[in-house]
Amino acid sequence: MVKQARPRWKRHALVIGGLALLGLTGGAVGGAMGAWRTVCYDCPSIAQIYTWQPRQSTQILSHDGILLDELALERRTRVEVDSLPDHVAHAFIAIEDKRFYRHRGYDVRGYLRAARNLVTSRRIAGGGSTITLQLARHMFIEEVGFDRSFRRKLEELHVALDLERIYTKDQILEAYINQVNYDQGWYGIESAAQNYFGKSAPELNPAEGAMLAAVINRPAHFNPLKHPERARQRRNLVLDLMAQQRYLTREEAARWKQEPLPEARADRGAGRIAPYFVEWVRRTLEERFGADLYSRGFRVYTSLDVQMQQAAQTAMEQGWQRVEQTPGFRGPRYGEPLPERLANVPGTHYLQGMFVAMDPHTGEVKALIGGRDFGESKFNRTVQARRQPGSVFKPFVFTAAIASGIPVSRTILDTPYNVDLDDGTVWSPRNYTNEFRGEMTLRAAMRNSVNVVAVKLGEDVGLETVAQYARRMGISTDIPRVPSLPIGVPSVLPIDLAEAYTPFATLGDRVKPRPILRVEDADRRVVWESQPERERVIDEKVAYIMTDLLKDVVNAGTAGSIRDPHRGNVPHVLPAAGKTGTTNEGSDVWFAGYTPDLLAVAWLGFDRPRNIIAGATGGGYAAPIWASFMRSVYFGTGSATAEVDENGLLPDAARAIPSDWVRPAGIATATIDGETGKLLTEWCPPGSAREELFLANTEPTELCDAHAPGLFGAPLRGMRREGPATPGDTVRIPPDG
Repeated sequence: MVKQARPRWKRHALVIGGLALLGLTGGAVGGAMGAWRTVCYDCPSIAQIYTWQPRQSTQILSHDGILLDELALERRTRVEVDSLPDHVAHAFIAIEDKRFYRHRGYDVRGYLRAARNLVTSRRIAGGGSTITLQLARHMFIEEVGFDRSFRRKLEELHVALDLERIYTKDQILEAYINQVNYDQGWYGIESAAQNYFGKSAPELNPAEGAMLAAVINRPAHFNPLKHPERARQRRNLVLDLMAQQRYLTREEAARWKQEPLPEARADRGAGRIAPYFVEWVRRTLEERFGADLYSRGFRVYTSLDVQMQQAAQTAMEQGWQRVEQTPGFRGPRYGEPLPERLANVPGTHYLQGMFVAMDPHTGEVKALIGGRDFGESKFNRTVQARRQPGSVFKPFVFTAAIASGIPVSRTILDTPYNVDLDDGTVWSPRNYTNEFRGEMTLRAAMRNSVNVVAVKLGEDVGLETVAQYARRMGISTDIPRVPSLPIGVPSVLPIDLAEAYTPFATLGDRVKPRPILRVEDADRRVVWESQPERERVIDEKVAYIMTDLLKDVVNAGTAGSIRDPHRGNVPHVLPAAGKTGTTNEGSDVWFAGYTPDLLAVAWLGFDRPRNIIAGATGGGYAAPIWASFMRSVYFGTGSATAEVDENGLLPDAARAIPSDWVRPAGIATATIDGETGKLLTEWCPPGSAREELFLANTEPTELCDAHAPGLFGAPLRGMRREGPATPGDTVRIPPDG
């Protein structure tokens, strides 16, 4: 497109304006003073200029003050000029305004040069813009937008003069470098330093300071990540000017020219490892603070523990790789090209997952992973995805049963079972192994995650009661009252599932997860602070018995991989309880578990549910993730078999080993036969004896009769005797037997 010539009246206006400004600033046009005052009737007042502050970013911090990320429409964090090395300020002055410390806001030589160029070449070149004028321009852009009119230029000069009258030179320079754009939404020198070089502005060397000073002239044009050769030439020009103006020696400038340019956005450490958590925090804060969140410079202290987040990330990466490296996995694998049939299908197609860890007593979320790649999918599977929990739901059924007075010694037949549905069809629940084990106690059914027993128990307790307990304990999504409810058919939010397990860990209290501890304003005053949200939802005795059942799952049940030295490798010194979950066709694998002071939930699956891999189970793939995380948190990098010291710590441990749950008053014990659930007799095999827990007055009263001698001395199942039985033998019948 041919560039049109500037209209003659505009060229005249610029010439006249330049001369008028020169005359005005030089005091030659006395009658212009009245006009000068009226020109800026709607400019920012002196008071506004004095109190003006650029929009500041909100800092998202870990619980101990580590910067995780910044939130801003224009990302900027204010840095005091006194904290910067001299060469950083010198770089900006050298390229932008070498007479900065000598002029009063405008550069007379610059105006004269601009006027001469306009007359001789009919173009504006070498103008009189100063750092102060540029700051004034940015102030107008912040308030009312961009404008290149002649009137705006007069207004900017007026503001620049006021800035010079009110502020020191260093204050003006500080405001300027904290205000300007360094491209890619990085406003202010701290944001630019972090993103280009991965360091704070006070740590910049002369080459890095020169690079940032070079960018601001035309940020998109001189961005070193996009145009490295242009950026190199411009940076080297800044270094040359610094040498000419005696801020550097020529030898120093030549040496700093050899410094490499950044090739990619810097890895900002902790700020890049919790993007799903930060986004959750952002959404939560936006509901409370609205647009102020991006401009008032809040400091948000979150609950995140960076070490735990790193441990969670490592555990999840190991979990994903474990699945993808298993023979028979059909992919697609993360990082590999998609098959042609999926190339144009939206969404992610590789294996996904989520992990959340929280303090069950305070609700503080210590670690959160919402997916595998935030850059590719910002969908947070921890707080947004709805997935079937499978057997992770069973503890709510058993909680309702125990609270209603059904003891864990109750036996239920695990046999083929048909349920008539309302639509006239018949549903037959199956166990994962497709095998049936006959009569078994509730404890054994929980330990081995037996579906048929859970379905029958749900019917005994009542589906409405089960649903109410699940709702009371933290499940917020719809809970259909259908026969398959006890084995986890309703879709749930993983964050709800974590909340619903807190009553087990706390012995009765449901605690709501919370990611934010407090919010401070720019003056470090607390403007909002969260408090733990706790509610007693189940009796502590019921919670204790449930925890004892779930400890059995970890120690000897479907989550036994956690204790396996070759897999989970979490020693018994750490009290732990939890439940595995696997949905139909192996499309979801779960583990929800806890210690006395830390609760975590892990899930793996595809966004579009399908079989993960043949034989996928929560115990095989999700529980090891949980174990890896807990081992790192409690045992550090030292040996997991080491003994604790006098303070309860292990070598290189990050967290003290907590004491086991304390048994509350009101729980009775009785020695029972583990197979029948009845009181133990001397005829029961030694290996079947178990000291079982009961709510008071729910203990069994019947003696075990399955192991007593039968008529004519014929031994029954498990009977102990010496020598063969013959007709006429005398046998001792237990009392009431």
